[in-house]
Amino acid sequence: MFNVLGDVNWIGVLVAFLAFFLMGALWFALLFNKAYNISLGRDASAAPEGSALFYAGPALTSLVITITSAVLMAALRVDSYPDALLFGLIVGAGYLVANTVNIAINPNFPRPLFYSLISGAYNLVGSVLVSAILVAT
Repeated sequence: MFNVLGDVNWIGVLVAFLAFFLMGALWFALLFNKAYNISLGRDASAAPEGSALFYAGPALTSLVITITSAVLMAALRVDSYPDALLFGLIVGAGYLVANTVNIAINPNFPRPLFYSLISGAYNLVGSVLVSAILVAT
């Protein structure tokens, strides 16, 4: 069932990964920058440290999420937009949002539900975006 790596469109994976990663940059740096900082208990105008991990970490996790979705979509034969959107919603809500909330309820997050709303919504929208791109390519 999971011998589908040959069925994965790797160009589609690259396009979906880039879209997901760039959406994250826009989401957290422009659209929700102040709210994200507040959710973490920082000053709204705080600037993140620009370490290698700060850039490479989200890129790597976005790539892993995209490849995982591509493999599962190939194994499940998700090949239409309605199925891709449903897949994206199920994976987004069932795994990515749920895991984001689980991480955020750690006592080190001063505003866990606010953080979950911002980051969870990013993961949900990103999952749907990735799924739609994968089925389109």
